[in-house]
Amino acid sequence: MTASLRDIRVYTTFPHDCSYLEGEEATTLFIDPRQKISSELYTQLSLIGFRRSGEHVYRPHCARCSACVASRIPVDAFKRSKSQQRVWRRNQDLRIVESSDIFDTETFDLYARYIKERHADGDMYPPDKDQYQSFLNNGLGNTRYFRLYDKQRLVGVMVSDQMLDGLSAIYTFYEPTEERRSLGTFSVLYQVELARTSNLDHVYLGYWIQTCEKMSYKARFKPLEMLVGGEWQREDALSGPDDIAVTELCFVEKP
Repeated sequence: MTASLRDIRVYTTFPHDCSYLEGEEATTLFIDPRQKISSELYTQLSLIGFRRSGEHVYRPHCARCSACVASRIPVDAFKRSKSQQRVWRRNQDLRIVESSDIFDTETFDLYARYIKERHADGDMYPPDKDQYQSFLNNGLGNTRYFRLYDKQRLVGVMVSDQMLDGLSAIYTFYEPTEERRSLGTFSVLYQVELARTSNLDHVYLGYWIQTCEKMSYKARFKPLEMLVGGEWQREDALSGPDDIAVTELCFVEKP
C-alpha cells in the first residue's frame, strides 16, 4: 500500500551556504530515510518537486529564497532545435549499453576526470570513490545506467531513475576531451527518446535557477515545464521572473 503524502515524516537541515547562489543560505527538506518509497510514491513526490540523491529524497526549503524551480520536459511536445538535431546526428556512431551498476574502475576514472576538469570549483571535488558510489547508487531500486562507447572506448555515462510517469535525469558525466560531441545535451536527448519509446510522459531535469549559469542548459529544451504555484506550467506561459517560485508543500512538516 502506498503511503499518503500527509503521513510522511520529513526533516530539514540547518541553514548552510548555497551551492548555486553566492551569499545565499540554503535549507533542504528530506523525506525520512526510514520511509519505504515505492515507484508510486516516488512519482508522487516528483510531481511536487522532490529529487533523489543517493538514498535521500529531498527538495529545497529555503526561508529567504525560492530560486530553485523543479523542471521537466513534456516528451510528446518536445521538438529538437536545429543545434540539438546536429548533436543528435553527431552522436549516432556511439554504442549505448545499459548495465546494472557503474561501480567499476573504468567508470569511476571517467567520473574523476570529469569532476577535475569540469567541476573543480564544486562540492564534489576532489572526486572520492565512496561519495561517487553513495551519490549514484540504486537507492530506490529503479535506477538505470547507460554507458556510451566510441568503439571500445567509454566516453560517457548516464544515470536515470524510471518512475511511473517518466524518467528522472539523475546525473551524466563524460570524457572532458569530447567537447565536440556535446554529450551533456545528447544525454538529455537520448533520455527523451527513451521515454518516448517507453510511453512515458516526462523527463525530469531537476532544479532550474534563472540566474545560475550551470543550469542554463535546461532552458534550451523546449517546451520546458516548471512547477509554479503548485502546478506544472510551460515556461513560455510565465509572464516574468516574479511568476517563478517553488510550490508550497502539500503536507505538514513533522518533528
